[in-house]
Amino acid sequence: MPLALLALAIGAFGIGTTEFVIMGLLPQVAHEFRVSIPTGGLLVTGYALGVMFGAPLMTVLGTKVPRKRMLMVLMGLFVAGNLLSAVAPSFAVMLIGRVVASLAHGAFFGIGSVVAADLVAPDKKAGAIAMMFTGLTVANVVGVPLGTLVGQSAGWRVTFAIVAAVGVLGLVGVARLVPDVPKPQGVRLRHEVSALRNIQVLLAMAMTVLGFGGVFAAITYIAPMMTQVTGFAEGSVTWLLVLFGLGMVGGNLVGGRFADRALMPMLYVSLGGLALVLALFTLTAHNRVGAAVTIALIGALGFATVPPLQKRVLDHAHGAPTLASAVNIGAFNLGNALAAWLGGLVIAAGLGYTAPNWVGAVLAASALVLAAVSAALERRDAGHGVAVPGAAAAHAAQPPVAAVRH
Repeated sequence: MPLALLALAIGAFGIGTTEFVIMGLLPQVAHEFRVSIPTGGLLVTGYALGVMFGAPLMTVLGTKVPRKRMLMVLMGLFVAGNLLSAVAPSFAVMLIGRVVASLAHGAFFGIGSVVAADLVAPDKKAGAIAMMFTGLTVANVVGVPLGTLVGQSAGWRVTFAIVAAVGVLGLVGVARLVPDVPKPQGVRLRHEVSALRNIQVLLAMAMTVLGFGGVFAAITYIAPMMTQVTGFAEGSVTWLLVLFGLGMVGGNLVGGRFADRALMPMLYVSLGGLALVLALFTLTAHNRVGAAVTIALIGALGFATVPPLQKRVLDHAHGAPTLASAVNIGAFNLGNALAAWLGGLVIAAGLGYTAPNWVGAVLAASALVLAAVSAALERRDAGHGVAVPGAAAAHAAQPPVAAVRH
């Protein structure tokens, strides 16, 4: 794999850390700014909304900019946002810093996916995308726990300063290692927008919302579920989340490896397995060992869907993939928000802390149905002689830059 993927993975590590570390530091931040915990939660909500709206906005603004330069701009925004959070004199200023940092999130992963895929041969595209997303998954295993520990011992401002330093490292890596490839000729904003009307692109995004939403339906309420139902101590929740992160790392790498060989079968297995495991979680949540194993499996099966879904979007929007790729990253956050809301509804209805697992199972099963529909439409088009985009078509439209020499 090209060294440029390491630079993208470092940027992804920083972004993943800043997205989730606030959850562990929320009590300290709320105490310093003298706001309630629910008010402090706006730092999470604001970031998620910034990702959803920032992904298409920043990608559109960058349509006339070479991809390497845009990646550098995005990392600059990320660094600025985290530095602003680190020195924020008030809660409002910190919220602004969180939103500024979030504007880089969706577009970085969206544009980075396109760049990563173009760096390698057609049969290794999903693996390259997975390599970049490894930075995000490792952030949940290493970055978030360490960031929380540093924040609790040295102060939360130090954590955000360190995250900003990671962003600087990612920026330098992109500048030095990512090839300076010119923007594809003839691809304009209208082409990027038209790719969003492709039914296969829309189906892939819907699978992203529902499939990864299934993961967050359960994981959002993991703390009360594990302490109130399973009987774990509050201090054990951090290590359970590390297990979830380890599952994410493994699932991401496996998903990337097998998606290059058999993309749709990989989706069938991961989405079907995710639906089954989430349904079983309502039972295994009553046993400590069973719950720990299930949490790791949810992380693995959930993130095994990421490389194939991102690659499917790129394949079917191959003429102008950047905006579609970025919007699909926003779809992950939409799924997270939708699932968290639905999970809260069933808990509020008095169905218990394990009820969100059923919500997640239904969401994942719905994504599996959409995968079957997508494949059926693809077979129908192929039977009618309609050209079906794929890796070969994407390769023809935008030649890989693996041969670029520094």
